[in-house]
Amino acid sequence: MSAPRSVTALAGIFAVAGVVHLVKPELYEPLMPSWVPAHREVILGSGVAELALAAGLAAPRTRRLAGWGSVALLVGVYPGNVQMAVDAVKGDNPAFTAAALARLPLQWPLIRMALRATRED
Repeated sequence: MSAPRSVTALAGIFAVAGVVHLVKPELYEPLMPSWVPAHREVILGSGVAELALAAGLAAPRTRRLAGWGSVALLVGVYPGNVQMAVDAVKGDNPAFTAAALARLPLQWPLIRMALRATRED
């Protein structure tokens, strides 16, 4: 069975994000909340996780499990995204603040896509 477009899109988003996390981890370091330990290692680990989830979402046999893993990842990083938005509001970069705030509601459609994958065989 082919994946719904939303699941294919989520796999693509995770694949691109995973590659960027691995190739340019320094892009993410300023975004990391101070309370997260080992910034570089967490960034690289999340890139590996995103690539694994992208592959899992693409394969019908692993789609359901990868869907649950995607939900867990997206929910798990949400507090960091909230902290990033809080920090951005305190800063003096309006573009970064806008991007950090816009990212928060955009996470919910991604979680919906991941939940849809949990219902696909």
